[in-house]
Amino acid sequence: MKALVQSIVDALVDHSDEVLIKELHGENITIIELSVAREDLGKVIGRNGRTITAIRTILNAAGATQKKRVVFEVLDSTGG
Repeated sequence: MKALVQSIVDALVDHSDEVLIKELHGENITIIELSVAREDLGKVIGRNGRTITAIRTILNAAGATQKKRVVFEVLDSTGG
C-alpha cells in the first residue's frame, strides 16, 4: 500500500522530497499517514476533496483484496 501511495503522490506534488508516508498495520485495519509540504497540501486534497477521495477509493479497493479496512490521513509537513 505504501508504494501505491508513493507513486500516486509523487505524480501530484512539486516537493516530492518532503513526502513522508507512515503505514501502521492492525489486525483488520491499515492506517496510512501522508505528510506533504504545505504548498502541496491542496494538490493532494484537490478541488472539493475529489483527489483525496479518489486516492481513498483506490486504497479501499486494494484493501478489500486483503480483507482490511484502510484509513488514509493527510498532514502538512508541520504534522498538523
